[in-house]
Amino acid sequence: MLKLRLGVVVDAGPETDGFQRLAVEVAAQQRQALADTKLVGRCAVGDEVVVNTEAQDLGLGSGGFDLVHVNLTRGLDGEGLPGAHVMKLNYTSLQHAVIPVEGEGLKVPLNAPVGVFGLHGQLAPVAWAFGQATGSKGRMGYIQTTGGALSGGFSMVVGQLRQLDLLAGHLTAGQAFGGEGEAITTIGAIHHAIVDLGWDVALCGPGPGILGSASTLGHGGMIALDSVHAALSLGAPTLLVARMSSGDPRPRHHGLSHHTQSVLDLALAPVTVALAQGFEATLPDRHSKEVVTVDLAGYEASGLPATTMGRTIVEDPAFFSAALAAGVVLGDLATSGQ
Repeated sequence: MLKLRLGVVVDAGPETDGFQRLAVEVAAQQRQALADTKLVGRCAVGDEVVVNTEAQDLGLGSGGFDLVHVNLTRGLDGEGLPGAHVMKLNYTSLQHAVIPVEGEGLKVPLNAPVGVFGLHGQLAPVAWAFGQATGSKGRMGYIQTTGGALSGGFSMVVGQLRQLDLLAGHLTAGQAFGGEGEAITTIGAIHHAIVDLGWDVALCGPGPGILGSASTLGHGGMIALDSVHAALSLGAPTLLVARMSSGDPRPRHHGLSHHTQSVLDLALAPVTVALAQGFEATLPDRHSKEVVTVDLAGYEASGLPATTMGRTIVEDPAFFSAALAAGVVLGDLATSGQ
């Protein structure tokens, strides 16, 4: 059963990027909570709400807060989206209808590259380096997949990148929802982004808060394998953003992370991997690599997120260098007409 509890809102912040921060009193204890306003509406002080307390009770890091499941005071009059008929989060109590972006046509091969990452913290450095490489003339957009947070509004960095014109758009695919466009599948999102929206690069990866179990295959980063295959099947030049670390205390992530290694080992066709000078790695022979120079100091000064799991650029330069390298190479691919 869901771990649901009845509470009362005692403090309500402003709505930001589709979310509202709250303090909710549950069983005489004040707890931090979030309301996804696109799903459950806005909350006000005094509202009676039902919250899901599972993550905060487990002490999870990135998801350590309660989530409003329903607002009993003012959240029972929603009418859904007019004309929508395709469900997301289907057959759950949060199912809601959307209008999918997929059209009837199919155009292959695609003439624009696809970048695939496995950790949301890679998004900002990839997008920034792409912007630097193309002089802000290239159009890179983000396709949010499963593997992390499903709500499109949960990532503050997406809003920041959109405001800076470092992302041309934001689609949510599969069971991810709440983007500027809704796709039923990742492959459909890639096709729509490049054929219909005219993106020069489609960048696919999960939202914040990667799922993990310390096993080889049981983590959200493996969704990158599905995205790689989707891109390859459409004939798109495909680049896998390497997850690397020089500061992670876990040996399995030192150098080239086992997350990236597993995707490379299991991929059904060759892909390209970008690496930064000074942080190179050995790849399986069938894949290709591009080694480039990156501007680590420039990114650090950009004002974009510069920590990964609490570690700064100084403490983990390999992580940021690999993501920046991917942005550089994607910029080269986009401007070369591939």
